[in-house]
Amino acid sequence: MKIDRDNLVKVPESKMFVRFQDCDALGHLNNVRYFDYFLNTREEHTRYYYALNLMELAKKYRANWVVTNHQIAYVRPADLGENIIIQTQLIYFDNNSIVIEASMYNENRSHLKSLLWSTMRYVSAETARSTEHPEEILEMLAAVQVAQKEHRPEGFHNRITEITQALKRAQATS
Repeated sequence: MKIDRDNLVKVPESKMFVRFQDCDALGHLNNVRYFDYFLNTREEHTRYYYALNLMELAKKYRANWVVTNHQIAYVRPADLGENIIIQTQLIYFDNNSIVIEASMYNENRSHLKSLLWSTMRYVSAETARSTEHPEEILEMLAAVQVAQKEHRPEGFHNRITEITQALKRAQATS
């Protein structure tokens, strides 16, 4: 598993369309569907931007990441028929866990709609217990990680404020 560090996109993004079947009676993206949008997008990002197939990695190392915690904020609704932008990034890792940040914006990126932090533990398929990342995976994680973010619960709320203030500053200067 070799990642081209020179051409690496650490914060990949995708444009998506909010579909009817994913919305509630008010025409907003259903709260549960945010997880699908975020997690499916991250899977696509790892495959496209890092050439990683998570199921092949799981077979090779007989281990995979299991979600242990989600923190999510619904800042503004994503509306039926709206184009949205989803960005994902690795904000933390250690010997046996990772934290992925996924953020959702309106199409012109002027408003944060939702923020998700997913904490995942690396778990052995044979023992169903936490296990350490192999050296090759640690190297890959080091290559794709953005500058480490404060990932404790209070850091999550600080991160929402950081993003929304940056968006306001960008709007003020444009």
